[in-house]
Amino acid sequence: MKRPTIVVLGAGYGGLSTVVNLQKSLGTDVADIVLINKNEYHYESTWLHEAAAGTMSPESVRYDIKSVINGEKVKFIQAEVTGIDVKEKVVTTDVGTHTYDYLVISLGFEGETFGIPGLDKYALSMANVKAARQIREHIEYQFATWSLEEEKDDSRLTLIVGGAGFTGIEFLGELGNRVPELCKEYDVPAEKVRVLCVEAAPMVLPGFDPELVDYAVRQLKAKGIEFSIGTPVVEATPEGVNIKKGEDEFEFIKARTVVWAAGVRGNRLIEESGIENMRARVKVDKDLRAPGHSDVFIVGDCALMINEEVNRPYPPTAQIAMQQGDMCANNIVALLKGEPTSVFTPDLKGSICSLGDDDAIGVAFGKKMTGKKASFMKKMVDNRALFLIGGVGLTLKKGKFNLLK
Repeated sequence: MKRPTIVVLGAGYGGLSTVVNLQKSLGTDVADIVLINKNEYHYESTWLHEAAAGTMSPESVRYDIKSVINGEKVKFIQAEVTGIDVKEKVVTTDVGTHTYDYLVISLGFEGETFGIPGLDKYALSMANVKAARQIREHIEYQFATWSLEEEKDDSRLTLIVGGAGFTGIEFLGELGNRVPELCKEYDVPAEKVRVLCVEAAPMVLPGFDPELVDYAVRQLKAKGIEFSIGTPVVEATPEGVNIKKGEDEFEFIKARTVVWAAGVRGNRLIEESGIENMRARVKVDKDLRAPGHSDVFIVGDCALMINEEVNRPYPPTAQIAMQQGDMCANNIVALLKGEPTSVFTPDLKGSICSLGDDDAIGVAFGKKMTGKKASFMKKMVDNRALFLIGGVGLTLKKGKFNLLK
């Protein structure tokens, strides 16, 4: 009897968690597990803001997939997924096609520009490790070029960050620490540098406790960060961005660096798959299966789940993605045994937003935290994610151990 084939698309938090838990639960004679990912490495997407600001090397953000999977149980294929046909149960990649009995879609996020003209061409995005490296090198190039120019172009020293959500604030926190280092390295007067956060919504960090938000804004302003809240970007150009200040009032801000961190969507392959979706995210059933497709599971950024207590979607966090991967693996094992699947309920342990390497805000175990205490907890959370995937070895190799900084 032919063994069933389980194909997992994407080695992000959700996909890798699914595979690691499947290889623990299944013997080699039970099922064929295939993991398909564009790159040979996994990257910690929650660390990309550090690589982009230049406070962490891009190499520190990633690790080889083969270092955490069992090659006897899992076949890893480095390929880019180009199509998903749920009717024929076929996945197409740039190196071939693959059939499946069970499919797990964990293809991650894409940046959302909301149709704003020029953003896709002239703004940078922390979409992956390579993009984070590009942002870091771009910023350093602007500082280096300004220092060499006879006629100084101060727009080279203006950095605009679009979005005051989680990613934007964490990136601003890193920039607050990195800019003084850049000024010293390139002999740039600190007063010449401008870092401006532009947010269309009327608040910073929506969903966070107001007291914690006030702390974060004060700390970032103390590092020289400016905020323009309730002022949407309406256009991006090679010279900067145009923001709306009022009903008929606009302001053009000259800047050579624009980093967009104001929204994500699911992978566009979802929209082409025939699975019902909203902005490439699928409102999954309670056991994480796609509605109408009993053999397709969706986890991570492509999965949409409603928190019925507040009637809003759960945020697409690494914490939830890893929990989904764990449950997804359990449910596939249950199906293979002919047993019923289980309902997925997120176990929210809190949320912590870093404000640089030595500061943070958040709620953990029901308690509000700020400063070094919150920063310590943030690093412990990061280390725990590494431990759950790769055990002690990966944690020691890639973990954050400057815990008291």
